[in-house]
Amino acid sequence: MSGQLTREVALAPFTSFQVGGPAEWFLQPDCDLTMTDTLAWVRQEGLPVTVLGLGTNMLISDHGVRGLVLHLKTWRGVRVLEEGIIEVRAGEPIARLSLQMARRGWAGLEWSIGVPGSVGGAVVMNAGAHGSQMADTLESVEVLTETGERRFLDAGELGLGYRSSALQNRGWVVLNARIRLLPGGDAGQLVEKIEGYSSHRRRTQPTGFPNCGSVFRNPTKQSNIELPSYAAGWLLEHCNLKGLRVGAAQVAEQHANFILNRGGATARDILSLMRQMRDRVYQQWGVLLEPEVRILGEDSAC
Repeated sequence: MSGQLTREVALAPFTSFQVGGPAEWFLQPDCDLTMTDTLAWVRQEGLPVTVLGLGTNMLISDHGVRGLVLHLKTWRGVRVLEEGIIEVRAGEPIARLSLQMARRGWAGLEWSIGVPGSVGGAVVMNAGAHGSQMADTLESVEVLTETGERRFLDAGELGLGYRSSALQNRGWVVLNARIRLLPGGDAGQLVEKIEGYSSHRRRTQPTGFPNCGSVFRNPTKQSNIELPSYAAGWLLEHCNLKGLRVGAAQVAEQHANFILNRGGATARDILSLMRQMRDRVYQQWGVLLEPEVRILGEDSAC
């Protein structure tokens, strides 16, 4: 399928949630030319473009996605530009990159060992964990605009915020990211730090069933509302939502900000469960949670 433009491709197998309908058009680009030519055709046809990396942190509608889905899972590679500076293709798994750099003794990405997505996805949502985020080490990105122009943007031009960036609604394709790390570290200590993060993740987050990671963002602190915690997981847990189920979608018993596909769940099941979770938190705490998971396709409002 790599390099071929294909119609009506089921997207569920390409996502960590394992749900969702088909892509109207689907491409796994095998080179720059394939991507550029296809995007030129898409512009001519007036079709929207959706970028899919490793398929984490997203929920695809049961009705699928209109236009072209550009799957960058095979768009991988890491190039060392100089000491501490690397250029990474957007499809590179960020957890694998984290471990690779730690073994080299280059610090700065240890936090991302538990992030199951790609570098491109981490840039677009400004992924973060353990008090760090992508913005801390990102220098610049190369993007392909909707007109087919290749542009280089400094990190300061990306509007990077909490789990967000200006790239999320631009229709641009992130091709490469330039990352600055701190060289000269102790590789053993960095790997040990990563192993600690991995151990914490295994203890606190569910495994065994398909999921997308955290469903809701941590809300912003509000001056008129005093809460013991502003962590979405804490707010959900203290609404007694663990185990709540709609169809085959269930709030995880281990962490209330995770939804599990227990086998055969639909996007409709998951969206219905998300609405119940959001409404219960608002009723009890007066805080409106916003989705961290990216919802794509028809009937996609939470």
